[in-house]
Amino acid sequence: MAEKKSGLTFEQIMRDLRAGTFAPIYILMGEEPYYIDQICDFISQHALREEERDFNQTIVFGADVSAAQVADMAKRYPMMAERQVVIVKEAQGIKNWDQLDAYADHPQPTTVLVICYKNGTIDGRKKIVSKCRQIGVVFESKKKRDYELPAFIENYLKQKNATIDHKSSQMIAEYIGADLSRLTSELDKVIISLPDNARQVTPEIVEQQIGVSKDYNGFELRSAVANHDILKANRIMKYFNNNPRTGNAYMLIPMLFSYFQNLMLSYYAPNRNNENDLAQWLGLRSGWAAREYITGMRNYSGVKVMRIIEKIRETDAKSKGLDNPNTPIEELLQDLIFFILH
Repeated sequence: MAEKKSGLTFEQIMRDLRAGTFAPIYILMGEEPYYIDQICDFISQHALREEERDFNQTIVFGADVSAAQVADMAKRYPMMAERQVVIVKEAQGIKNWDQLDAYADHPQPTTVLVICYKNGTIDGRKKIVSKCRQIGVVFESKKKRDYELPAFIENYLKQKNATIDHKSSQMIAEYIGADLSRLTSELDKVIISLPDNARQVTPEIVEQQIGVSKDYNGFELRSAVANHDILKANRIMKYFNNNPRTGNAYMLIPMLFSYFQNLMLSYYAPNRNNENDLAQWLGLRSGWAAREYITGMRNYSGVKVMRIIEKIRETDAKSKGLDNPNTPIEELLQDLIFFILH
């Protein structure tokens, strides 16, 4: 049996699956359920023909079976089919993983065993994991960080033959956050609304379909702060105060911290006045994304940025109840914006 590569990305795994290449064992684990479900669902729908599934596809839940029972299922031979599929969902409910070790030594070549372990990872020292790295696929599904979400949105839409501008992707990312299942569900809703002759997602479409204002959102607040536009920032904050669901402080505080953290790094860039060079220094995807940092360096001194970062950390701690007996988080955010702009 050919040895499999360890550390495969989601895209590499899906490319193999679409080519009809199935490994004998998949261990899919991690904090982000979206990728685990995507891989598992594809195997469930494509490893067997529809008429073969009744007798050759078994789906169980970890809390209902032992590792020994899973091994017994995997040892069976397919009935009138090339292979059988055994899927273990919520595998974190399995108690004794050692009972699967013997199966991992000699996996059934006509079985595709899929182990879905969510909200954590299996101890990498366990034999089932180390053995599967050699003969199967071990994939850790990690949560997307906030700064990765716009690129995820753009790539997802590209696969659906649609495009999106930077502002729109930022609006969606900041409004929905890193719940990829909810995020893709909202994107699918947007895609359905697009006419065949105009597959471009704009801020107006985001406002109509998702409900986030194109003028009053985290992206526009950050732009106002970068440009030191006190009037615009106060207008957005007033909108947030009157519409609490539109401006979540728990989202806005990390967004402001990320901006000023990068702004502090910008002062140390070898060529900080060149958009492309600064974008490369900060690890941004394009020179366009560096413009707000060049603007920010004109409007804030390095000393002021250091004080702002300290104030953001203090506000974040107070928003979580540290040294803050009763000040509402909305007031904390308002005070933070005032401190930044004055």
